Amino acid sequence: MKQKRVTRNLKPETFKSHKKIQAASFKFKDIISFLKQNYFLLIFFGCIAFVGVVAFYKLFIAKPTYIYAKVKVGQGMWWASTQKPSLWFVKAIQDAKEQKDLTGKPLVTMLDVSYYPYYSSGQYDVYITAKLKVSSVGKKGTYNFNRETIGVSSPIDLEFPNVQFSGTIIALSEKPFKDIYEEKIIYLTKRVPFPWEYEQIIPGDMQKIGNTPVFTILDKYYGDAVDSTVLQQGSLVSTSTNSYTVQARIRVKKINNQYMFGEEYPIAPGKLLQSATTNNFTFTDYYITKVE
Repeated sequence: MKQKRVTRNLKPETFKSHKKIQAASFKFKDIISFLKQNYFLLIFFGCIAFVGVVAFYKLFIAKPTYIYAKVKVGQGMWWASTQKPSLWFVKAIQDAKEQKDLTGKPLVTMLDVSYYPYYSSGQYDVYITAKLKVSSVGKKGTYNFNRETIGVSSPIDLEFPNVQFSGTIIALSEKPFKDIYEEKIIYLTKRVPFPWEYEQIIPGDMQKIGNTPVFTILDKYYGDAVDSTVLQQGSLVSTSTNSYTVQARIRVKKINNQYMFGEEYPIAPGKLLQSATTNNFTFTDYYITKVE
């Protein structure tokens, strides 16, 4: 008895689908074989993918870390004697608001700008307080800003749309700074002053930082002072010289039971007053004789 041969006729759609599956299977095997022979490419693209995932997480998912910094504006390190900013530079810094990163998020937010005249040089000691977006390094309280490790005394570069400048970090804090300011009455004396100085010292004249008075002349006194000089022969010679005494109110910051003016100038008897300039007069070589 003869057996009949059964022939299955595949539909055209089914046949095409079967061919596509076979072709895809061959291509997948070819890719696997290629990667086995060139495994370094797999490692290379794997590294790129890993960096991309980490960057995406840090930029769009991870919560940013912010700290607060006080910076003294100036090129170079803190121990380098460089030129201080002029008034036009100070005005540009005052107009700076935010520095943003590539995603448009604030990288640096300017909170405060203080500036004090440096004697009569036409230059200023400039200090800023800013909020910085940083990344933590381990659990040691170390931070990176713009891929650079920062800390007290380290340099920092800031680039705002209207001004770019460098500075030295003088304080860091995870919380906003809470400075304690007080007003003190001080007495200033200068021996052998120029004759025109007394007329230029005007009670009521003041120095301001923004709208806040930081130094105000209250009164002035004119008198004589006696200087003693020991000659080479051992005799003592006394001479009478003019002296000016100025009474002033000064706004100081208390740091470790010490009063500071202009962030870093101590206010105490015997100290030379620095960075005090009113609208009509710049105090040069005036020593503090009393603090109340």
